[in-house]
Amino acid sequence: MSVRSAARLEAVSAPSQPAERSGPDLATSRRQQAGRRQLNVLGGRVLVAVVVLGGWELGSRIGVIDKFFWSQPSEIAATLWRWFTEGTDLGPLWEQVLVTMEETVGGFIVGSVLGVIFGVVLGRNRLLADVFGPYIKGANAIPRVVVGALFAVSLGLDIRAKIATAAVLVFFVVFFNAFQGVREVDRNLIANARILGADNRRLTTEIIIPSALSWIAASLHTSFGLALVGAVVGELFGATEGIGELIYLSKNLFDTAGVFAGMALLAATALVAEALITALEDRLIRWRPPVATETRI
Repeated sequence: MSVRSAARLEAVSAPSQPAERSGPDLATSRRQQAGRRQLNVLGGRVLVAVVVLGGWELGSRIGVIDKFFWSQPSEIAATLWRWFTEGTDLGPLWEQVLVTMEETVGGFIVGSVLGVIFGVVLGRNRLLADVFGPYIKGANAIPRVVVGALFAVSLGLDIRAKIATAAVLVFFVVFFNAFQGVREVDRNLIANARILGADNRRLTTEIIIPSALSWIAASLHTSFGLALVGAVVGELFGATEGIGELIYLSKNLFDTAGVFAGMALLAATALVAEALITALEDRLIRWRPPVATETRI
């Protein structure tokens, strides 16, 4: 047998190699995998909720869990339904939610703006960072409850005290992230911008802040929840309306279902705000390459 015939016979008898997927096929496969993963995540979340709430309800009915202290999901749902349809002891439910959201959003905006400004300024100026560093760290160590009490005494029981308490909780989270984000900017990028004639203002607005935007945006996810906590803490110190006052009133009446219902409202509000912040982050940082394995908590 000649060499050519042997080569032809080997080519015929060799198993065929699978053809590589083309670009559209690969994109379709990835979309299908992403869709299956989303279904798995959704199914897992529903399963966790069913197990936790179902176990809670069952335990309270058979006496393993004391309903007086921990209530039960069915009573919490009934309380929420009564608040939605009949209103609360403080007035319509939407008014209580609106008051708490005004305090939360106000504190979130004030704390975020001040945190970004101070973080960028101190991150850009090492002398100022060294001078003010110990004072900022010392202020960060003060318990926020003490600060909330101080604001309640000095600013009164109106919305200003709640916004100030929420702003303090937000400020330090955003400040430290903005400060570190400025410090992490590529020095070669800054040097190249200076060579091209960028002054300090353009360097800050066009290079440093966009580069630190990922750090700042990451802090916003946590800081909105803290702003909500600050608003509720301020309401607990003294208020006439709001979700925090609703929880406080339910506590005084030994209505644990009302306490848990208020907590459920706060959790739902935080989840809605998280979705809005995520959408804003994706819009502001569209240049960021997508990560296939990215998981949002």
